[in-house]
Amino acid sequence: GFAVFSERGREAERHTGEPQSPTRCSQIAPFRFRPSVVKDCIHAVLKQELANAEYAPEEMPQLTKRLSENIKDKLKEMGFDRYKMVVQVVIGEQRGEGVFMASRCFWDADTDNYTHDVFMNESLFCVVAAFGCFYY
Repeated sequence: GFAVFSERGREAERHTGEPQSPTRCSQIAPFRFRPSVVKDCIHAVLKQELANAEYAPEEMPQLTKRLSENIKDKLKEMGFDRYKMVVQVVIGEQRGEGVFMASRCFWDADTDNYTHDVFMNESLFCVVAAFGCFYY
């Protein structure tokens, strides 16, 4: 089996301790990180790059790096200009064993978000998590 667990962070407050203004959030709405759109982008890259891929341990470091850079570049092209992007890629061999992954973030729940996608074939599995953190 395969499982991905994550927990969205609590709403952050500015250093003043004051809650964030709703006006500020409405100003970034057109540029907001959209998890469903980002997931579709990740899925397309994984399908294209890994459809016929075979697990080869010596090739995985380069493949992991190439995938993360490719996905990060595509996300930049999507116009999330005020966001810092973090892309995490994990690739493993399909051996019938269970794998658990978890992530936790402390962020501003009004602006920051994430998504993930899982790709599997007979030889390997790949999990990609993309985090969009608004840059104030």
